[in-house]
Amino acid sequence: MTAISIQPARRDIAVISVIGVAHGLSHFLQLAMPTLFLSIRHDWGISFAQLGLASTLFFVASGICQTLAGFAVDRFGARPVLYAGLGLMSAGVGLMGLAPNFEALLVCSVIAGIGNSMFHPADYGILNASVSTQRLGPAFSVHGITGNIGWALAPPLMTAFSLWFGGWRSALVGAGVLGFMVLALVVAKSDLFEPLPESAADAAATRPQAAGVAVLLSAPILMCFLFFLLLAAGLIGVQTFGIPILSQTYSMSAQAAAAALTAFLLASGAGVLCGGALTTRTTHHEHVAAAGMALAALSVASIAALSPPVWAIPGFLAAAGFFSGLTNPSRDLLVRAAAPKGSTGKVYGFVYSGLDVGSALAPSAFGWLLDHGQGSGVIYAVGVLWLTTIASIYLMKAATARRG
Repeated sequence: MTAISIQPARRDIAVISVIGVAHGLSHFLQLAMPTLFLSIRHDWGISFAQLGLASTLFFVASGICQTLAGFAVDRFGARPVLYAGLGLMSAGVGLMGLAPNFEALLVCSVIAGIGNSMFHPADYGILNASVSTQRLGPAFSVHGITGNIGWALAPPLMTAFSLWFGGWRSALVGAGVLGFMVLALVVAKSDLFEPLPESAADAAATRPQAAGVAVLLSAPILMCFLFFLLLAAGLIGVQTFGIPILSQTYSMSAQAAAAALTAFLLASGAGVLCGGALTTRTTHHEHVAAAGMALAALSVASIAALSPPVWAIPGFLAAAGFFSGLTNPSRDLLVRAAAPKGSTGKVYGFVYSGLDVGSALAPSAFGWLLDHGQGSGVIYAVGVLWLTTIASIYLMKAATARRG
């Protein structure tokens, strides 16, 4: 029995599940090294700004290569690109644990970043081609949620790896091995990724209508890109520097800080679920996205403004995670509305590279603030960045309306 002949619903669930596991792994590996910043800094005697440079190089490599990965998907197919992404990212993270010095760690970060660039183009390529049209919406929702789960698993699992395997080096090697195990799973299930018959016909019908590269420089798409950039820069402040900030500025233990970050990430996944349900009840997605980002900004900034007791901080972070996650489905629908017909693939690839640009710009600045004892300054900066996304949301909506 071929994969195509499997009962459609079962096949779609299988495709969505395998791609979800791969996407969750990519997010887990994104945070594998940052969750160990405190241990790496202690062993090597380097600054948070230097560690931030490692994250910056990761996302610079990812951002530069993401558009190229999209072209590779079109040229060679999504499956080999996904395999390459899994292999490179797993190898890069695993080799971080063997790096003899900081310079070698930077090289490993670049390798992992190149691998990270391949996931979104390959994932969306496979889902669009191999999942029935009526189940694409749930497929995209699951794809987003598995990413949040991957982020949420990173702090506790990397902390556990560090304790079980005897330090940060072995923890990173273990993360790399886990990545290659997922690669083996994806290769074993690759027969599921055969395109459905109607996918080829749809691609042929829309190809003549596809807009040129100039569409990426139109006002609606640039506003989408700006939104992702600002969103990601704020997320870096929480996800990459959350544990050091909570430990250094708010006197939380590393384990408690990791648990607080996990609360943020799990709540973000819950927000994505609720946001998906909310999109079926309103057409004013710009208002949902704007309200969610405003509440997320206020929740996270309250930690610095109110200096709550340590036990209350996970609650503020959970609220920030929930409201930021709530915006995701509405945000993606706004991007879809802004994309001209036949250009959805290149538009999603371009605006998602905004995540990499924002993630590349923020770490060194936030690391410098933390080196100078300004952990609360990072928290305030996250709030300001997220509030600024509201302007990009309404400018995006207005530009799309003007274009008609």
